[in-house]
Amino acid sequence: MNKIEHIGIAVKNLNNAIDCYEKILNSTCYKTEEVESESVKTAFFSVGENKIELLEATNENSAIAKFISKKGEGMHHIAFAVDDILMEMNRLKNEGFVLLNENPKQGADNKLVCFVHPKDTNGVLIELCQEIK
Repeated sequence: MNKIEHIGIAVKNLNNAIDCYEKILNSTCYKTEEVESESVKTAFFSVGENKIELLEATNENSAIAKFISKKGEGMHHIAFAVDDILMEMNRLKNEGFVLLNENPKQGADNKLVCFVHPKDTNGVLIELCQEIK
């Protein structure tokens, strides 16, 4: 694990959340993107070396919609940058962690991603992110 890559925040309305975070961070959103495989629209902000990712569900069956219906809006996950996602996935599996996907998948912001089940991480959803070269 290299660093915290971003913190993901689940929101009901991406446009309203972008306005809010632009004011909070005194910075503009540098990128929006739809990730069809995850049924989300995302918006990114730079905060020093780290990022904030806002996530809005695009359908009621998405993980973000289910999260918001159970827990409300708020912090959804912490993502860590890794150099070799396959190696990290194998390392974590060998340590006994449950991964939510068997293979890395295309995520937002030009990343391969994998999630670690929150039941194994004290209730925090962990995302591994590897930059696609």
